[in-house]
Amino acid sequence: MSVHDSGTMDEKTIGKAFAGEKIVKVITCEQAFEIAEKYRIRMDEISAYCNTHGIKIRACQLGCFK
Repeated sequence: MSVHDSGTMDEKTIGKAFAGEKIVKVITCEQAFEIAEKYRIRMDEISAYCNTHGIKIRACQLGCFK
């Protein structure tokens, strides 16, 4: 996995992780946590990627997203 000097993962790497998990338009909170652990991606990076690419987060464990 490629990490920039700033410590953030690049979008290509996150995109590849999402493609590998077949995430296109919607991701559940549980899937996001699983991807974060499996691919060693921080949750804030996953969130930023989702926001930038219009991917909706569903079934939030905190009830924030429906």
